[in-house]
Amino acid sequence: MIEIPPERLPEGTLRAVIEEYILREGTDYGNQEVNLENKISQVRRQLNGGDIVITFDPVTENCTLLTRHQLNRYQQEQLAAEQG
Repeated sequence: MIEIPPERLPEGTLRAVIEEYILREGTDYGNQEVNLENKISQVRRQLNGGDIVITFDPVTENCTLLTRHQLNRYQQEQLAAEQG
């Protein structure tokens, strides 16, 4: 899995990745309804802060967002599998 810095993506592509993630994941915002633009802004802040990362899996050819913790766990599992 490859981490892709957000600044490496054209703006339209970055927005499409964020929108796809939001619509697929169905984030829970409690009793309060949050519009798409606010959700996009929240995800951008998390990306800029390093809390979530954009990843590309060359095996499945999928691009998605993961938390930093999820990516670290995945990388540790891959390393453990390679070592035996």
